Amino acid sequence: MQDNATEVTAAGIARMAGVGRAAVSNWRRRHADFPRPVGGTETSPSFALAEVESWLRKQGKLAEVPLRERVWQQLSGHPDGPVTALTHAGCVLLLIHDRPPVWLELGAGSDERLAEMLPGALREVFTPRFGPESAQPVPQTVNTPGPASAPAADPPTAVNAVHSPSPTSPRPAVHTPTGTELLPSVPLLRGVAELAAELGARQTFEFLLGRHLDANPRQYTLTPADLAGLMADLAGPARTVLDPACGTGALLRAAATRPDQKLHAQDSAPELAALTTLRLALHTWSTVRGATGDTLRADAHPQLRADAVLCHPPFNERNWGHDELAYDPRWEYGFPARTESELAWVQHALARLKDGGAGVLLMPPAAASRRSGRRIRADLLRRGALRAVIALPVGAAPPYNIPLHLWVLRRPEKAPAQPEVLLVDVGQFAGEGRGGPDWRAVREAVLDAWQAFGRPGRFTERPGLARALPVIELLDDDVDLAPARHLPPPAAADGAEQLTSVRELLGETLRLTAGLTPPRADTAHPARWPLTTIGELARGGALMLRTGGNGGHARVPVLTDHDVLSGTGPSGTLPESDEEAVLTAPGDVVVPVLGGGSVARVIDTTTAGAALGRNLVLLRPDPAAVDAWFLAGFLRGTANNRQASSYASTATRLDVRRLQLPRLPLDEQRRYGQRFRTLDEFERALRHAGRLGEQLVRGMYDGLTDGTVAPD
Repeated sequence: MQDNATEVTAAGIARMAGVGRAAVSNWRRRHADFPRPVGGTETSPSFALAEVESWLRKQGKLAEVPLRERVWQQLSGHPDGPVTALTHAGCVLLLIHDRPPVWLELGAGSDERLAEMLPGALREVFTPRFGPESAQPVPQTVNTPGPASAPAADPPTAVNAVHSPSPTSPRPAVHTPTGTELLPSVPLLRGVAELAAELGARQTFEFLLGRHLDANPRQYTLTPADLAGLMADLAGPARTVLDPACGTGALLRAAATRPDQKLHAQDSAPELAALTTLRLALHTWSTVRGATGDTLRADAHPQLRADAVLCHPPFNERNWGHDELAYDPRWEYGFPARTESELAWVQHALARLKDGGAGVLLMPPAAASRRSGRRIRADLLRRGALRAVIALPVGAAPPYNIPLHLWVLRRPEKAPAQPEVLLVDVGQFAGEGRGGPDWRAVREAVLDAWQAFGRPGRFTERPGLARALPVIELLDDDVDLAPARHLPPPAAADGAEQLTSVRELLGETLRLTAGLTPPRADTAHPARWPLTTIGELARGGALMLRTGGNGGHARVPVLTDHDVLSGTGPSGTLPESDEEAVLTAPGDVVVPVLGGGSVARVIDTTTAGAALGRNLVLLRPDPAAVDAWFLAGFLRGTANNRQASSYASTATRLDVRRLQLPRLPLDEQRRYGQRFRTLDEFERALRHAGRLGEQLVRGMYDGLTDGTVAPD
């Protein structure tokens, strides 16, 4: 039975049929039997998914639609919303993962029988995985009006606070849904089970969750996988792990390395807590205890003493409970000011660690130097609770424009006689593009310094990178822990030698650039060529057109729009998913579609094999019909880009299909292509010279001002 209540937008129909939005608009105008809108707005209508599938199938347009796309449309158009649909899907995928024969038996019956029997089967899985509380159905909100003179009701409890959760009532993250709640989801659940047979239960949930996160990027703050792995490595092996602000579960996934672990998670957002708990259960055989509630006001694990605490807390929260929690026993190192919510999270982490346990928190850089937190920082240092402050490169995690810090904590078993703190700054490993830092270099530098700091004996300073500082040297009026303010600069000899090398390289590059300077341009009459468009060439088979994807099976370098604009190598990342990434090949032409610049890049052997990032279009010409350099050169014409662009209030978007190209014989194309190729070499040499010049100027300023370079 198909769910007639599930709706799909025109964009969803286009993805299902593998066409553009314009084709869907044409179908609506030309076919009187095209399904009528059932919701949405006049400008953005929605249609019944069952009717759309029936029409597409009748027209022969549904044959090649991937199963995953149909399942995603069912989920995103679910009548109770995509979060409820994704939660129900996660529940069934866990059943399929843990007890596949049970699902096969239930799935063989009618939809009504499946909805009726499914809660009982889920309880059998939830009880050992999440605890007995999760086996109960979701409590419903109780609204019982009393007389007008009745006193104010007590705060909501776990029985009546599901839809309007009280911060004073932590609850299990996952509850067993009832048959009535599951019935509208049954068509989706059958599709999810079919997809799981193809991909696997865990991969299916990761695919659906990834699509949901990509569709709602502003609703969720994600912790990058590379950063999560680094934080888990700093904490070390742990049997019991807590994340009190779990979000989408990246930190606990990184820490879950063996089946005998116990994972504890909590988040104030009920939907995140539920999805993360299911995600962790599908990722590992460890025990998972997920909870919903405001951690600082309503800790769900007050008796826990964990081996490790990993946390990416919310930053700069004023309403964290300052007024209600003044006498909370967790403030062992001092009561945090209203503006110091991050120091409240630090002390919460220490309170949930066993003696000798490790905690790693992602912190804003201001937390290391704000005057309002100096007394707490001082006490953390004196008692040996704060072991390291690590300054990350810009772009390591959101907000990407700020170099965030990692604080490494250790719950002290006894106060150290002469405490030291490790200060590390790996900002030098920031990437040139938007793809983030060089994570391999960051990881090696941080872990090498941390492991050396933990070994007996004196820590060897690494100028500009790492230093172990006696705590007494930091206990001044500011207690400023920003690593850059305490690290010695790189050795003077190394700096001078590096500047000499940069200067010599710049000289060679300038000589090369001069040799590549284009010859004098001769005047010619404006040409009147017959023109074609990229869209016509694509339809005729002279080239193939692809757009940047949302993920791929494996982690490969990603060519971003910034890389194309700046002429640098692939620097980006895409989330790992079961979608096929678009990989570049030599001779491809890549065009950014945002920003209004006239740019096209021909892929060479050094950039071939990279995945195509978002906001990029790839053109793969047939070498027997179109020369790649001829194509790229004419696409860069200013007038050509202007006529193919559309303008919004804040951005310019290029319609690549409307870009024009002269109809010329292949030999003539190659003649133009050779000239465009030499211009490209000249442009790249100019860019390289500019970067070297900037590096030399910055190095000279730094060397003169810190005394490592003599003025004459």
